[in-house]
Amino acid sequence: MLKELAEKIIKGNKSAIAKGISMVENEFNGYSELLKLLYSHTGHAYLIGITGPPGAGKSTITNNLIRLLVKKGYKVGVIAVDPTSPFTGGALLGDRIRMQEKELDENVFIRSMATRGSLGGLSAKCKQTSEILDASGKDFILIETVGVGQSELDIAQTADTTVVVLVPESGDAVQTMKAGLMEIGDIFVINKSDREGSDALGVALRTMLHLKMKSDSDRETPVVKMIALRDQGTDELLDFILRHRDYLISKGKLEVKRKEHLIKQINELVTSRLENNFWTDDRKNILRKNIDRIVQRELNPYDFAESLL
Repeated sequence: MLKELAEKIIKGNKSAIAKGISMVENEFNGYSELLKLLYSHTGHAYLIGITGPPGAGKSTITNNLIRLLVKKGYKVGVIAVDPTSPFTGGALLGDRIRMQEKELDENVFIRSMATRGSLGGLSAKCKQTSEILDASGKDFILIETVGVGQSELDIAQTADTTVVVLVPESGDAVQTMKAGLMEIGDIFVINKSDREGSDALGVALRTMLHLKMKSDSDRETPVVKMIALRDQGTDELLDFILRHRDYLISKGKLEVKRKEHLIKQINELVTSRLENNFWTDDRKNILRKNIDRIVQRELNPYDFAESLL
């Protein structure tokens, strides 16, 4: 049955893709076996991360990119990572509603995913979902994240190109990003650039990016002005994305980047497996029985952790 499902996913069957992603999200029996069957068919799709503060227009930009990529004959997968509903554990914003017209296209598959408490705005299952979309024959996978500030850094450890979206009103956001998103952005977008302050933000961004440019770097980080609601600047943004892809490939940096991403993924898989195996019912009971003693300072957490190990 799993083999049959994998074959349907590889052929691009939409219902099979949806079923596979649901298996991964909910960790249904056989989900890891499915990923193993699909893995040899991955590695072809190019992953684009789109991040930035809430309300910056990430969904509109994603919509515009989908339209343009499909027009150019590409197959596109989209993962819209939403905050988790406290009641259902499901995606709260439901970006698929905003993108519904694109989902009807046979060359587009859109999935809204919940973060489920995962730090950094990326669902813990996002990478595995991108593997399913990759195996289904998608040329590009767009990952639109929640946009929660500095903890967005893990988008850069998943995507091949990371696009950071800002608006003129978020001039002060540049200050909060100095130690965070400034380092991970491969392309910066100033959306709603018809508003006051866009020129000043552009100058500030370019100055900071130039100052942060590594001595061994041979690439300036581009800043693109957009008015996404009018679909202005989408062509320029896609052009920079494709140029960044060509740059990474020509310099051998794409392979290096993907190796680093795989090391991170394997580390997380091992950590998760070890943690799940370690916390047996017996150990959980020992912790519950001793927690009051630790609170009362009769025991310290360091000795107790060593005793568990």
